[in-house]
Amino acid sequence: MELRHLRYFAAVADTCHFGRAAQRLHMAQPALSQAIRQLEDELGAPLFVRTTRQVALTPAGEFLRGEAQRVLGTIDDSVRGVRRIAGGRRGLVRFAFTGTAAFSHLPRIARALKQELPEVAVEVHADLLTPAQCDGMRAGSLDLGVLRPPARGDGIELRTIESEPLVVVVPADHRLAVEPVVSVADLRNEDFISYAGKDSVVNAAIARACRAAGFTPHTEHQAPGTAVLLSLVAGGLGVAMAPASARTLPLAGVVFRDLADAGHVELALAWRKDEESSLVRAVLDVLEETLIPEPNAAEVSP
Repeated sequence: MELRHLRYFAAVADTCHFGRAAQRLHMAQPALSQAIRQLEDELGAPLFVRTTRQVALTPAGEFLRGEAQRVLGTIDDSVRGVRRIAGGRRGLVRFAFTGTAAFSHLPRIARALKQELPEVAVEVHADLLTPAQCDGMRAGSLDLGVLRPPARGDGIELRTIESEPLVVVVPADHRLAVEPVVSVADLRNEDFISYAGKDSVVNAAIARACRAAGFTPHTEHQAPGTAVLLSLVAGGLGVAMAPASARTLPLAGVVFRDLADAGHVELALAWRKDEESSLVRAVLDVLEETLIPEPNAAEVSP
């Protein structure tokens, strides 16, 4: 049985009229009648009762009608699924986030993808530093990342999505907790809690800020992530400097204060150069609409 014969049968079964079915199928009525007779001969059973006034289904035809609807529905669903996958509208995208980016940006990303690409699932890899994200994208185990530039190694494309100021985090009973704004020089004699990653972009930015203020920070403890870093500060084990997005993790016992002269750290959307996946490209199109900031009017050339 050929698939086209099943579609021909379904059209006649729906209309119970060879003429209207032929019009629906954009074919000549004699050719349709011949195809149905060939199908009946192949199956060894009449599918229609034909009279000069009407066409009706036989019991065998009623049974085949139900089976045809099921089979054709499955085929149509499969075709639509293949086209959605090929068009980047369906599949799994593996997304990595560094530090607090999962808290500050993942909700926006998830909401945008749910709205624009509802059949795309997101697999989240959190607390991955920039080198690990770049390695994962080059190896093919990650598709996209939100990381802190610069990218490590070749083959990674970046698009800046935010420039975050560094803030200071102190215990609630610390002398600087009452100050609205703190200078980096005010931290000269403090014990620091830093991030544990040796390639941490944030650590490097903190070191530069402290050198510019005339001192080298004394690191007393290291934390594998921002949540632990804040907990150590709350425990009175030292102070910390972190991106402003750390404020999305409020914790009793810590106070965030702006730093007047600590500078900024960038956050960027990252993907493989020359990415061939239509799925990743479709996700990138959505994210560039959602995450990439518009240029300031003052920055646009007349």
